[in-house]
Amino acid sequence: MTEPNHLPRHHVPDHQPVAGGIAARARAAATPAYLSRLNPEQREAVETLDGPVLVLAGAGTGKTRVLTCRIAHILSQGRARPGEILSVTFTNKAAREMKSRLAEMLGQAVEGMPWLGTFHSIGGRILRTHAEMVQLKSNFTVLDTDDQVRLLKQLLQAEGIDDKRWPARMLANLIDGWKNRGLGPTQVPSGEAAVFANGKGGKLYAAYQERLKILNAADFGDLLLENIRLFREHPDVLRQYQHRFKFILVDEYQDTNVAQYLWLRLLAQAPSKSSLPGLPRQSVAPAQDDGSPGLDTAHRPDDDEKNVVGQRESSAPAPAPRNICCVGDDDQSIYGWRGAEVDNILRFEHDFPGAKVIRLERNYRSTGHILAAASHLIAHNEGRLGKTLRTEDVDGEKVTVTGAWDSEEEARAIGEEIEQLQRAKENLNEIAILVRASFQMREFEDRFVTLGLPYRVIGGPRFYERAEIRDALAYLRVVNSPADDLAFERIVNVPKRGLGDATVQMLHDHARKRRLPLFEAARAVVETDELKPKARGSLRDLLASFDRWRAQAEVASHTELAETVLDESGYTDMWQKDRSADAAGRLENLKELVRSMEEFENLQGFLEHISLVMDRDGGAEEEAVSLMTLHSAKGLEFDNVFLPGWEEGLFPSQRTLDEQGRAGLEEERRLAHVGLTRARRRAKIYFATNRRIHGTWSTTIPSRFLDELPAHNVEITESKGGSGWGGAGGYGASRFDNLESFGSSYATPGWQRAQANRARGSGGRQNYGFEERQSSYGSRDAGGFARQKRGPLVIEGELIAKSTGTTSEFSLDDRVFHQKFGYGNVVKIDGNKLTIAFEKAGEKKVVDSFVERA
Repeated sequence: MTEPNHLPRHHVPDHQPVAGGIAARARAAATPAYLSRLNPEQREAVETLDGPVLVLAGAGTGKTRVLTCRIAHILSQGRARPGEILSVTFTNKAAREMKSRLAEMLGQAVEGMPWLGTFHSIGGRILRTHAEMVQLKSNFTVLDTDDQVRLLKQLLQAEGIDDKRWPARMLANLIDGWKNRGLGPTQVPSGEAAVFANGKGGKLYAAYQERLKILNAADFGDLLLENIRLFREHPDVLRQYQHRFKFILVDEYQDTNVAQYLWLRLLAQAPSKSSLPGLPRQSVAPAQDDGSPGLDTAHRPDDDEKNVVGQRESSAPAPAPRNICCVGDDDQSIYGWRGAEVDNILRFEHDFPGAKVIRLERNYRSTGHILAAASHLIAHNEGRLGKTLRTEDVDGEKVTVTGAWDSEEEARAIGEEIEQLQRAKENLNEIAILVRASFQMREFEDRFVTLGLPYRVIGGPRFYERAEIRDALAYLRVVNSPADDLAFERIVNVPKRGLGDATVQMLHDHARKRRLPLFEAARAVVETDELKPKARGSLRDLLASFDRWRAQAEVASHTELAETVLDESGYTDMWQKDRSADAAGRLENLKELVRSMEEFENLQGFLEHISLVMDRDGGAEEEAVSLMTLHSAKGLEFDNVFLPGWEEGLFPSQRTLDEQGRAGLEEERRLAHVGLTRARRRAKIYFATNRRIHGTWSTTIPSRFLDELPAHNVEITESKGGSGWGGAGGYGASRFDNLESFGSSYATPGWQRAQANRARGSGGRQNYGFEERQSSYGSRDAGGFARQKRGPLVIEGELIAKSTGTTSEFSLDDRVFHQKFGYGNVVKIDGNKLTIAFEKAGEKKVVDSFVERA
């Protein structure tokens, strides 16, 4: 018989407690309930309390659960009191959710956790406690953006700087960017300061900060910047907070900017009496050879203890690392345009030697095919720590890729798919359309109004509710109806014409007395001396402009009229001179507005359509399709996700590629990854062969991201949206050609018209043109033409959706002419796609219907 002490070692691990037995039940009873619901990786992240920890949490892997369970574990184990835990989130909503979950876990309201909040709320609290040390009083005011711009305008006027050439809002954006990078007025590289007001940017920044102190005020950026200065200049205060916080937890670490990084790094260092734990002022690198600023990647903060400001020589041993846990996903860092630094998370192990990295890769949201596609796509990025999402769920439906003729067909096809989902009893709240740029929304909004589909825009107003669109519509409403007082009042001083509130009030008084519309009251007032000469002249010019535009409306198209009104009124010029970050998007929206008018016969019909769009406002509880940008979708999830616009130049964005190169491409790819991982059950990608960008129709190339998807997880499908171009364009069959795909209950007026047209077309007549039928709002009817059904052709690559066009009538070496690119010769033919070597534009790929023989 073997002695107990001499049992073979390999026998020991074999015994496990019997399920349901005494040992198993006793062990379960000893385990807190919040731990029993975690998978092994999550549990490791929760129970690893000592030292620096980086939790790489992929999309849908339960990072919020890990954070809240970690706090609960710290408290339940008695490792710290609530007031000794610093837990930082990015939004107040996330902080509230964390507190709510903690209350559920611990069975009581979470009280006494004053340091659970956003970066800026916690920074503001620290700043009010020590305000005098940074030349403020504890009751200082936090300025909003409007107050900030108004103060900067005063400084520009005092310096004699033209605020039209150098707008205050542009300076506000520059200062905000500098503060996000932890740069005070004396630290701004001269190359950057020179971009504003001929080198006066730095001086104006210093004057602005000085003025804030006089006003006992701080802006949003100061809540962290002044914290950093406080900690650097007063090491005793820093030590106080370092001793206070026994544990530091950070959510969404990949989205931190430089200032947030510096603030955290100061607090995360072990307190030391012999030196100033902190970050060197020199941690911000000087301007590079090209004048551009940036962090010194070879020497980030704390790389070398000898460079710490005020540090004295010490032979004391290095302090133990702090208990800091950062949770984030380098594959979801998509906010570089607002200062986020993905390098912060990539350098965690360098910043905290000996850090433990735990990967959460088990996804609880999406099906297998969606995860495989997203993981394969993001693997093309070089700047990542690496992880592969997996699921124990079923593979589900494959990711679909569909090509459409143009953006109108794209919207029709997606609208039809949503209707099919609705008929299958899918909840509209579980359907989302995620676009790369906000101007893409207009096409979908119009389509949903036509279909009667309720929708909501997340993260911003609906297209027709945006300020620039409302302004443009107000101009057109006054042209159409001079008696429209609300529209006239909205734009009488937009852009600025020196017609302020006093002038408008005078017009109102005159209009009420004479019982006239404001426009006619203005016409009467300009003939008197009641207004000052400058204001009278501005108002007379505006009235004359409206008279001229109204006369032009009789002879010019309504789209030409809209362009003329926006240009001659100075409205377009106002946004062109605006240097704010959203100015370019507003100009793009104005171009999209003019383009949307092409579908209508006249201005009156267009404005009637807009009134219907604006009037459609379901209740807050109504089921509705969600429409948003990819950036706004972060943190959300839906059963069904549509991803339109996957074309080169749009996604990835050409502007991002031009400005940031490879780094920009990788962020765009992360954005695509975020889009795919929003989907639980279905992810549907679309691209259009033709799209109007910057007011010009362009033949587009499918996004490079499509070729980076794994073929065995993707299904190529044909567009169900029909085509407004008809068989003459050779693009493909109508959605009505395959009638068996529709059930007999599908009896909409459009379907019936299409069926009748098809019957007429098959009666021996070849319909190579197409019949346009105008609806009551002037939109094309997709069913007014017949064609023969043809087999599919592959456009390019395995993962590009099928084209159902015919073989091109052109041959190799044919001499052709293109309206945009000029003359050239055909060098390659691929279905109805031609690769042409143009004399001036070089090689371009175009659809053959866009060229003619030379």
